[in-house]
Amino acid sequence: MVTTAVARKLLIGGEWVETGEWIEVLSPYDGASVGRVPKAGAGETRRALDAAEKAMREPIPAHERAAILDRVSALLSEHADDAARTISAEAGKPMKAARVEASRAVSTFTMAAVEARKLAGDVVPMDASPAGAGKLAFTLRQPVGIVGAISPFNFPLNLVAHKVAPALAAGCAVVLKPASRTPLSALLLAELETEAGLPAGWLNVVCGPAEEIGDVLVDDERVKLITFTGSAPIGWKLRERAARKRVNLELGNATPVIVAADADLDDAAERLAANAFSFAGQSCISIQRIYIERRSYDDFLERFLPRVEALAVGDPAEEETDVGPLITASDRDRILAWIEEAKAGGADVLTGGTLDGELLLPTVIAGAPPDAKVSCEEVFGPLCTVTPFDTLDEAIVLANSTRFGLQAGIFTGDLKNALRAAQSLEFGGVTVNEAPTFRADQMPYGGVKDSGNTREGPAYAVREMTEERLVILQL
Repeated sequence: MVTTAVARKLLIGGEWVETGEWIEVLSPYDGASVGRVPKAGAGETRRALDAAEKAMREPIPAHERAAILDRVSALLSEHADDAARTISAEAGKPMKAARVEASRAVSTFTMAAVEARKLAGDVVPMDASPAGAGKLAFTLRQPVGIVGAISPFNFPLNLVAHKVAPALAAGCAVVLKPASRTPLSALLLAELETEAGLPAGWLNVVCGPAEEIGDVLVDDERVKLITFTGSAPIGWKLRERAARKRVNLELGNATPVIVAADADLDDAAERLAANAFSFAGQSCISIQRIYIERRSYDDFLERFLPRVEALAVGDPAEEETDVGPLITASDRDRILAWIEEAKAGGADVLTGGTLDGELLLPTVIAGAPPDAKVSCEEVFGPLCTVTPFDTLDEAIVLANSTRFGLQAGIFTGDLKNALRAAQSLEFGGVTVNEAPTFRADQMPYGGVKDSGNTREGPAYAVREMTEERLVILQL
């Protein structure tokens, strides 16, 4: 546990920088100060871009980039406990979940090191047409340029890793803006990257107002790609403003799960209870909408509700805690208002819906109207709805009924129905007999519709962060 407030500095051009103004980082659990970081603005962001531009004039060979990424992975492993306690302190994430995040960040850097080593283009079959006869052609993968990375509060270490590690693997310098509520994990990672031997300017970290720093990243022509994880309205607006740049968006969801009558109901109830409420539901793929075949509806709830009520709610620093605080009191109050709206529309709260001190209890709502916010908007909190269905076609229509499309899931013992759902669910990923909150860091992760336009995972992000250059040789 981070027991005393720590002060970290910004990283610009290999130097640790103060600005004279500070951002206080407060615990979402009790409001105590857990640290502070210098507040940056447009000037510091331009300095960071100057440093990134200078760094890229001296490219780092792929084998050296890979070795640096491997060393970062090893250092993260050594400091995993410190990283987990930092995540827990600033984000209010329960320690068991924070430890998983720290472990996943280690894997993310390991996978990125692999991609740095095998980054290569393709051979083009020129003699496949008469025009190409007598020529040899191949492509090179070249770094796209400076990457502007904007990361959210909910995975303050691993989502930073998912932006920084592939960019470095691709040979791109980075200017990172972490969430102002959770900057300490990103700066801890920056310290480890510096210790691992990353040369000056290849990673720069600036913390401060999103609009001020974001304006520079959007307007400065040296930034060739912006990678953003956050809310859909902000992300799509960013893409509109940066029309001449690559803008990779990983946005929200209102995650659905279909539970068929032939599913293993105990397994489904266990997985869904854990994954609907982990980290108080503050994940883009936290389970929000559960559709249960009507003939098994009561049987499922008999298994599901006791498991939800058994979740430990409390201090995120305690090892046994499952559900901690929401990131702000205003988020908690927003969700309480959404619960009241659903109740006014005829919904029933089966469990939760109230506070334990300042913490919102895990909440399950039945009979929520389709147009209620808990049904069609991203709750981003410890709440899910349960709804019966009669046919798989009906369940698929219900699952597809929002503007989001990140991940979805189905629990069933019928392979035919599993494959039918996989083909018909309009989402970037579909899990079968696993909660759609599942993510392994090497897999392609991203959404369709309002949920985004890219795929993360080092192998896939590296493609986005490089350009193909064609080389043709006359033989």
